[in-house]
Amino acid sequence: MTEASPDDPHAPTVCLDVGSGWTKAVLVLPDGTPAGFAEHPTTPDVLTGVDAAVAAAAAAAGRGRRRGPRVLACSSAGGALRLSVVGSETLTATEAGHRVCRSAGARVVGVHPGPLEPDAVLELSSRRPGAVLLLGGADGADPAVLLHNAGRLARTRGHWPVLLSVDDVARTDALGLLLAGGRAVTTCPNVTPRPGRIVAGPARDAVAALYARHVLGTGTGRFGALVHVGTHAAVGDGAGVLARLTGTGVLVVDVGSATTDVHRSGPGPGPAAATVEGDLGVRDGAVGVLTEAQTEGIVDPVEADLLGPAVAALQESRATVPADRGAAAEDRRLAAIAAVVALRRHLRHTGVLADPAHPGTGPDAPVDAGEIGLVVLTGGVFRQRDAAGLAAAARTVRHDAVLAPLLARAEVRVDSESVLAPAGLLAAHGREVAAGGLLAEHLTG
Repeated sequence: MTEASPDDPHAPTVCLDVGSGWTKAVLVLPDGTPAGFAEHPTTPDVLTGVDAAVAAAAAAAGRGRRRGPRVLACSSAGGALRLSVVGSETLTATEAGHRVCRSAGARVVGVHPGPLEPDAVLELSSRRPGAVLLLGGADGADPAVLLHNAGRLARTRGHWPVLLSVDDVARTDALGLLLAGGRAVTTCPNVTPRPGRIVAGPARDAVAALYARHVLGTGTGRFGALVHVGTHAAVGDGAGVLARLTGTGVLVVDVGSATTDVHRSGPGPGPAAATVEGDLGVRDGAVGVLTEAQTEGIVDPVEADLLGPAVAALQESRATVPADRGAAAEDRRLAAIAAVVALRRHLRHTGVLADPAHPGTGPDAPVDAGEIGLVVLTGGVFRQRDAAGLAAAARTVRHDAVLAPLLARAEVRVDSESVLAPAGLLAAHGREVAAGGLLAEHLTG
């Protein structure tokens, strides 16, 4: 079994990343040299895949019969947070849900307007939401539909929490109904305070907090004792080490099966920035990648038709590897597109780029992007040995019409050895030397 053995800075370490599709393990020596790698499809019980990947990584380095190495683990096994939206009107609820999910790790899986009747409740439950966003309409609106829906949700089976976003007047009664039914509730200011006005920020922050707990996956028993941090946090720590190592601003894009994360770190002590796109991924999120790429004008109708069958197959395939060079090329193309969309969203969300779709909805003042000297593409999809194909993925990002002005002086590299998350895990556990050595060998040389 895989246990968190006592820490010894002079012993090898297995850095474990439990994804929604694949579980990856890297055995790292104290100087940062990777000595073994293994991956295994993430299994329904999680621990079977974890044990197999750790054992295989140790065996690859000839350490299979020795005492088990220290295991440092992160997880994104939960995938994107599935959010159902309950509101009074379809268009407003749809747009509100879309804006609340954006860059917060969530994906809208259902919108339910008007009073919830039994058939609507069954449909909501069938979507397997991880949370429900309950809207109450504009400030001062008649609360009858809201209170009806709060009562229905309170009586509905399911362990999902409710994010209650209503005005102050209606909040007390709606909250009372939900709590009386035993429902976990998070409250936030009204997303739709006036007709035609959506204020997504506070609700988005609440969704991001829910996602941070959800993404760990099953958090009990041995797995809960082993994993305490999300993969997005580990990659963010790795980005920070890389920025200090290179002395420049770093953008890291982590393309996963279900989500795509972006991290921006500088070499100094200033705050880092991170976003998680819950509708972009190369398996569960493949449809979202193609849809958003067309919306952003990255993919034209001809290419969209060509990629359509592959996207449909990928969404159903989950933990599979490309069967041939053509499938591998489609994987890389989708990953590069996901990276471009995620980077654009990240830079808009943080105020570096203007958002043409929602002017005036970003931060109060633009955020200084700093000197971006390095962009890194990471994620299991980039663990390919096709140098020309990986270079093409990097060029897709480097020469994107929207990103190119910001990346004029930046180098784009591909983390084909999947070292960023392990480096972040090592750094977070006081092994900065090993983390720096790992990155120096594979990303800064």
